[in-house]
Amino acid sequence: MRRVLVATASVHTTAAACDYLDGRLDSDDTVVVLTVEDDAVAGRDAGDAANVARTRLFEPTIETITREGVPATEIQAVAEQDEIDEILLGQVRGDPDVAGDAPGSTVRQLLSETDRPVVVLPV
Repeated sequence: MRRVLVATASVHTTAAACDYLDGRLDSDDTVVVLTVEDDAVAGRDAGDAANVARTRLFEPTIETITREGVPATEIQAVAEQDEIDEILLGQVRGDPDVAGDAPGSTVRQLLSETDRPVVVLPV
């Protein structure tokens, strides 16, 4: 049994995570969808992002969590509290097609602070 955290603030990130997870999950796995509301993310956007996982992923258990605060800090806290095995998030800042264009601050902070695998999805 695996626990995968999808950290998302948009339906596009959630859809990319669902595409990535398609065929990689077993029926006893759990996907935890975390949305973090801050000044840039409205509550409705967070709810819509979580709903995408519920409609696209059929086999695993889906849990949703909404928090307020700094995204990287909240992602790390949920990963530790919920014993997450893998973290998925989208590359919101930076251009993955441009060599040397750095990922956003949330991705950089997670990569430097977590001891779990992090998958950065192109959105």
